[in-house]
Amino acid sequence: MSAVTKQITDMVDVLPENEQTLVYELVKRMVLAWDPDFTKVTPREHAAIEKARAEYERGDYVSFDSAEELLNSFSGN
Repeated sequence: MSAVTKQITDMVDVLPENEQTLVYELVKRMVLAWDPDFTKVTPREHAAIEKARAEYERGDYVSFDSAEELLNSFSGN
């Protein structure tokens, strides 16, 4: 955590809970305005995403060339 983040956290922590909620919503809107696609993932999700990217990059994935092939894969045909 950066020093500024720590200072912000300390300041927000002294506010009443309803005001903390207000600050949270304000920060959330600022982040979404800055990056509309912002999505925070958990460390476990991040690891899964990185694993999937690595598998894809080395060609370790299943390709479905047609909807019929996809349907057949589910039915075991």
